This record gives sequence, structure tokens and C-alpha cells, in this order.
Amino acid sequence: MEKEKLAREVIAMRIASEFKNGDVVNLGLGIPTLCSQFVPEGCSILYHSENGVLNYGPMAEEGQEDPDIINAGGQFLSINPGMSFFDSAEAFAMIRGGHVDVAVLGAFEVSANGDLANWMIPKRGVGNVGGAMDLVMGARKVIVAMEHLDRNGGSKIVPECKYPITGRSCVSLIVTDISVFEVSENGLILKEYAPGWNVEDIKNSTDANFKVSNNLKEISF
Repeated sequence: MEKEKLAREVIAMRIASEFKNGDVVNLGLGIPTLCSQFVPEGCSILYHSENGVLNYGPMAEEGQEDPDIINAGGQFLSINPGMSFFDSAEAFAMIRGGHVDVAVLGAFEVSANGDLANWMIPKRGVGNVGGAMDLVMGARKVIVAMEHLDRNGGSKIVPECKYPITGRSCVSLIVTDISVFEVSENGLILKEYAPGWNVEDIKNSTDANFKVSNNLKEISF
């Protein structure tokens, strides 16, 4: 019987618990965009988007969409007091100037030393660089949000990336539908596991070698 994995929303909720009051956070496409729905209690998070938006709210509810208020993925946003708009050049200047505290990105692969591949699948021959290459260099912390396995059941956490690299040694935390890994100077450390899973299960689902934290625990929020 196949074990239950965490829903995409739960992955986003776990990642949002990493945010600190006042953080400027950039959310990539896919699972990362869901993080804006889960702001830690008592925290004020300034969400940033490459198309020129800062301090936006959760995604807009149905019927409240405004085509002029969207994120870089074209999703409709709700309005926050103090929300600001500017051109894309200024948005990238913020990233390149080191003003983004956390970038949450999806991935095709993450290597044992924190290399990230998320912009091209070679078999398709096309890719989308977007702002990811700037974010992995400019953000103070990079968190990857992804499913643990690809569509063919292969591990997305690998010894070395085979896909084109977005950034090297840039990822500090990986949150999947079965695990949470810290990327340390000495490699991967398993910190948390999904309910119903254990270390052996995760080893069988992960190509890269990893160590197990002395404080290993079930994923919590």
C-alpha cells in the first residue's frame, strides 16, 4: 500500500513557517506561490515579484480578480495596505542588491551540495530562465519546494544534477511531500519526515546520500 504524501498546500505551509517578521520573500512558480496563503501568526511578510510588486496579499478570491494586479506567474493577487508597484528593472535591482531575504523556488533536481536545476528539461529542448538565476545569487536564503519524485518515480534529490544548472551550492533547505532536508557544508541532513514515513522509506526514495539529524522529528508547523 502506497504511503500518503503531503499535499502541495501542506508543503507551502511548512515553508511559510520558516519566514520571519519583516522578511522580503520572492515566490517562484508552482508550489511556492501557495506560500502567500500561509503567513505565520504575528508576522508581516513583504512578498516581492519580479514583475514589479512588493507587499502583495494572498491570491485573489474568485470574483475579486484584477488583471492589473498579478504576480510574475500571471496569478491574480489581493491588495494589501502599503502595496507598491514599480518596473521590472527596479524589481531585479532589489534582487541583485541583496534585498530579498528568502526565495522559494521549484526544482527539477537538487544535488547533495545544494546545486539547483529548475529552468530546462533537455528532452523538451526549451526552458524558462525567468528570475531564478538572479534569485539564487541575490537572495539571502533559497528554499526549494517540490515533490520528492518525478513523474517517472525517479528521485529529484540527486548526487549531481544532470539537468542544466540554475545555480551552484545555493539551496539551504529542501521541503518535499515526504521530507525536510537541510543542505549543510557536509551534505544533506534529514531534519523532518512526513507522517507515516521513516528514514528507511526516505532512503529508498532518495538517490543522494544523507545524514540523519540527532533531532529528527515528524514535520510540524
